[in-house]
Amino acid sequence: MATIKAVSVFQSIKEAFKPDHQIRMPRLSHPAFPITLRPLTLDDEEEWNEVRWRNNDWLAPWESGDPVHGGFITFNQWIQRQRRNEQHGVGALFAIEYQMRIVGQISLGAISYGSMRTGVVGYWVDQCYAGHGFAPMAVALLADWALTDPFGPVLHRLEIAILPDNARSLAVVRKVGAHHEGLRERYMYVNGQWRDHVTFALLAEDAGQGFANRLASQNLQ
Repeated sequence: MATIKAVSVFQSIKEAFKPDHQIRMPRLSHPAFPITLRPLTLDDEEEWNEVRWRNNDWLAPWESGDPVHGGFITFNQWIQRQRRNEQHGVGALFAIEYQMRIVGQISLGAISYGSMRTGVVGYWVDQCYAGHGFAPMAVALLADWALTDPFGPVLHRLEIAILPDNARSLAVVRKVGAHHEGLRERYMYVNGQWRDHVTFALLAEDAGQGFANRLASQNLQ
């Protein structure tokens, strides 16, 4: 039995880095949504920095970090890291764009293939555009691509972990119909301490005619 398990773990590692897991980043949109998801590039440095650091105080209570305080990286290095993640199929990062301007960001990370086919979603939106429904739109677009698009990573499950007091983010997962999975104690390092998170999941079986289509129909009601 131990030999079988060892082979299984080796196979999972081998599968995770197969060339066909490379992620080819698209632009994602829906006719009923005013936003677009697109890959971040080196040309976005000035605009991204302006939006992100202008919102630093707004995002600080929810910002995850590294408890061992890893070294600082430049925007250029960060984007290069994203390209490597895409090449290896382990992560994808999108700008949320509205009227040709960056208004937030959504990411898909910790991607696992093999028998799990799962990934973790994170997002933030410019405070100036909070309350416009951009975050649930972005999650729905990402979910359709990641779970059901044959040109995406074709995952089975997306996880979203949220601080229990983050009311806005809890509203996002309700709007997109995510499953409540429970509390994970001291799950992530946030704002200087290990914090409990409530976890939710979106499953491929729940897509139906598309998460974006379902959200758009709800918005029209």
